[in-house]
Amino acid sequence: MNLNNTALRQIPLPSRLPKVGTTIFTVMSALANEHKAINLGQGFPDFDCDPALPEAVYKAMRDGHNQYPPMTGIAPLREAVSQKISALYGHHYDPATEITITAGGTQGIFTVIACAINPGDEVIVIEPVYDSYIPSIDTVGGTAVPVQLIVKRNDDGDISGYEIPWDAMAKAITSRTKMIMINSPHNPTGMVWQSADIDRLADLVRDTDILICSDEVYEHMVFDGKDHQSVARHPELAQRSFVISSFGKTYHVTGWKVGYVAAPAHLSAEFRKVHQFNVFTINTPVQYGLADYLKNPDPYLNLAGFYQQKRNYMRQGLEQTKFKLLPAPGTYFQCVDYTQLGIPQAKLNSSDFCQWLTKEVGVAAIPVSAFYSDPVESGVIRFCFAKKESTLAEALKRLQSI
Repeated sequence: MNLNNTALRQIPLPSRLPKVGTTIFTVMSALANEHKAINLGQGFPDFDCDPALPEAVYKAMRDGHNQYPPMTGIAPLREAVSQKISALYGHHYDPATEITITAGGTQGIFTVIACAINPGDEVIVIEPVYDSYIPSIDTVGGTAVPVQLIVKRNDDGDISGYEIPWDAMAKAITSRTKMIMINSPHNPTGMVWQSADIDRLADLVRDTDILICSDEVYEHMVFDGKDHQSVARHPELAQRSFVISSFGKTYHVTGWKVGYVAAPAHLSAEFRKVHQFNVFTINTPVQYGLADYLKNPDPYLNLAGFYQQKRNYMRQGLEQTKFKLLPAPGTYFQCVDYTQLGIPQAKLNSSDFCQWLTKEVGVAAIPVSAFYSDPVESGVIRFCFAKKESTLAEALKRLQSI
C-alpha cells in the first residue's frame, strides 16, 4: 500500500480524566531539579533504609524466591501484617481471607474504589484531599462529593489547625452515598483523627450501608505520645472498612511500592477480584524480605520518635523565619502560612509562591491549594521533613534568608 500521499489520521481517544494534567508533585520536583533547589515538596526520604531490609530481600533472591507469588501475597507477610494489626489495634484479620498485599497504597486505594463503586455512586472525600482519590472515583464512573476541612484560627487570625466538618459531612450523605474516604494522619495537613472522631464517624454511618476507605499509610507517624486511631480499633467500623497502609512510608522505601489492604472477608473477596486483574501480584523477593523484617517490631514502633525529632528540628528552624507554623501532629509534613512574610511575593497565590520559592530561594514546597478540586487559597504551603539533617539545615538556611 502506497501511503506517500495519504495523510495519517490521529485516532481520537475521549479522555476518561479530561480535568487531569500532570500532578503537582511531578511539576514541583521537575522545577526543583531544573533550578537545583532542595526538594521539600514531594514526600520521600533522601536517606537510606536500614541495610538489614535490602539484605533480607537479597537473601530471598539468592534463596530462589523469584517466581510468581500467590495473588493475595505470600502467607508469611500476610500473617505478619495480621499479627501487627492485632497487637496495635486489637482487631484480628484472617491472613488467608482478609489481608491482601498491594503495589503500594495508591494501587490499594484505586482497587478499593474500582471494586466498590459503580456509575452513579457517590463517594464523600474530605478536602484538601490526596490527589489520587478523585481521579480514581472519576475513572470508574462514580461521583466525588467533596467536603472541606474546617480551618481553625486563633484570636490573632492565624491558622491554628483543622477539624472534621461533621455537619457538612452529614448533609453530604444521600441515598446514593456508597463510600466515605478518610485519611489519618492526614496528607497534606498533618491533622490526626481523635478517638472521638472515630466514634462520630460510626454514629454517622451506623444505620446505612456506607463503606469506609481508610487511608492510614502514615499510621506510625503520630507524635507527642498520641496513639493512631485506626478504624480497626472500632469493631463496628472495621466491619465496613477497607484499611490501607504502606511499607514504603514505614520503612523509608517509597520506591518499592508495596502496601496492603485489610478488610472483612466479604469485602476482601470483591477487592481481590479486581486486584488480580490490575496488578495480579507483587514483587516476590521484596515480600519475603518484608516478612522477615517485620519479625522485629522496633522499626515501626520507634518511627514516631524518629520523625518527631526531625519535625522538632524543622519547626525550630522555621521559628527563625516569618512563616507561621501550623500544628504538625502527624505525617512527615509541616504546613506553614506564608502570607505574613512582609515581602511582595507573600501576596502571590500559593502555586505561584511555591514556584518563586523554588526558583529564587532554592527550596521546593507544595501548595495546599492543589489538594482541592477547585483551588482554595488559604496561604498555606507544605514542606516535607523526611530528609537528612544536613538537607534540612541547608533548606532552613535558605528559608531564613527571606
